[in-house]
Amino acid sequence: MSAVAATAAFPAVAQSPPQQPSGGGSRFTYDDVIKRARDLAAAPFDNSVPALPENLARLDFDAWRDIRFRSDRAMLGNTGGPFRLHMFHLGHLFKRPVTINTMRDGIATPVPYSAALFDYGRTKFDKQLPVNLGFSGFRIHYPLNKPGQSDELVSFVGSSYFRFLGRNQQYGLSARGLSVNTGLLNNQEEFPFFREFWFDTPGPNADKITIFALLDSESLAGAYKFDFYPRKDSYVDVTATVCVRTPQSGVGVAPLTSMYFMGENDRHMNDRNKYDDFRPEMHDSDGLQFQTGSGEWMWRPLRNPFIQKVAYFDATDVRGFGLIQRDRNFDHYQDIELAYEARPSYWIEPKGKWGEGRLELIELATKDETFDNVILAWRPKEPVTPDHPLTIAYRITSTLETEKIGAGGYVLNTFEAPAIALGSSERAELGKRRFMVEFIGGEVPYYVNDPGAVEIVASASNGKIFRSFLTPNPRINGLRAHIDVQIVPEQSTDMRLFLRAGGKPITETWVYSWNDERPENFPPLPSP
Repeated sequence: MSAVAATAAFPAVAQSPPQQPSGGGSRFTYDDVIKRARDLAAAPFDNSVPALPENLARLDFDAWRDIRFRSDRAMLGNTGGPFRLHMFHLGHLFKRPVTINTMRDGIATPVPYSAALFDYGRTKFDKQLPVNLGFSGFRIHYPLNKPGQSDELVSFVGSSYFRFLGRNQQYGLSARGLSVNTGLLNNQEEFPFFREFWFDTPGPNADKITIFALLDSESLAGAYKFDFYPRKDSYVDVTATVCVRTPQSGVGVAPLTSMYFMGENDRHMNDRNKYDDFRPEMHDSDGLQFQTGSGEWMWRPLRNPFIQKVAYFDATDVRGFGLIQRDRNFDHYQDIELAYEARPSYWIEPKGKWGEGRLELIELATKDETFDNVILAWRPKEPVTPDHPLTIAYRITSTLETEKIGAGGYVLNTFEAPAIALGSSERAELGKRRFMVEFIGGEVPYYVNDPGAVEIVASASNGKIFRSFLTPNPRINGLRAHIDVQIVPEQSTDMRLFLRAGGKPITETWVYSWNDERPENFPPLPSP
């Protein structure tokens, strides 16, 4: 299950004539994209991909990345607006072009490919490239961090993956238009891809940019509307209509993809990874956060498991969810170039009630930090059928200030250790483990000097919690909860823990699974 499955779509004719609105109106609108999605889903899936010229197909990543869109040829600025459109070249993994249109006065006009649009840098070709080659994706530039200085705001390239930034943020995790059948071990996952995009030309005082997109895959087609708002915490409002060719129960809505290689809660796994590096932690996100339909806030730390793990959480009428990077301490990463502490969290807020469904969290085993091994999506309980398309809307916010998400105390760190009483001569035993959860924020600092007024509320679905205690940690102005858990070796348990004072919760709920994994029980991971 690759994090970037490069499956975009080749346009039938890159220089097709301007598109007139299909409904007879005066403007090309999102309704026209919905009609195209319905028509596409009613027809057999076309997966044909014209072969790239050999000199493009054999490019490695560095050679492909060296091909840059010329900034002096950027589009969308002819009305004085602040947004600029740059295209990505085909090559390397990105072999399916997408059709890109700009809209003016309601008329959508395709952007023709031309080699003159690109600076090829050190990448040279011995033959002239075809004139109707097309593009693999695009990015939008905007004066995000400083007035008058154009920065990358949004990037779409590969399948339905896209990323966007707020102020002083660096790329980390990705969003996707849709996922289908993730988590299956028999290679049945589909990677829907965007076939075509339409860009509304922003005016001189525009504070947003609107993009329409047409999605396709073997089992479905979809119409998307993206409204991107550049801010300190940039956000995008997404509206989607998904039409299926056959009933689908594996549709994943608002999927996110991230990387988690190592953090403070799984350093004991170094024996498996043979990890030898100066960086103590490497991850784009360190936890799943969500708010249930009843209002409870939940936190699930991420892990790099020995083998693929899939976790499900009830998310009926879920109020919000996301993959979060809470650790903003450079000392915990020590990576000057990759700046993990500056990578954003993506928080998703449904618009309206989504009904019955669940969150699906997939964690894949990885041997290094180059592989996006975490996938999150909301899956509706009822299958999507041809007679009942899925219509859904939500907002994704890109933020560094994760303390704004949630209410009350929240989890800062999760640690594991042998379950040995402090100062005793006990020896570590199979099937016993200590979990230490540090809470800060909200009302937690109020109780640092009086932890006896706080109660640990903990449970385990299997086995038992045979010891628990609370320790104040004035260095973080918080509390550290310890629970010692015992299970039958090679079995598993799901744990929950929160802090309560005065009969009321003062923290979110920490959730975690444990099955006494040990490196010697699993074969070494192959090299990537």
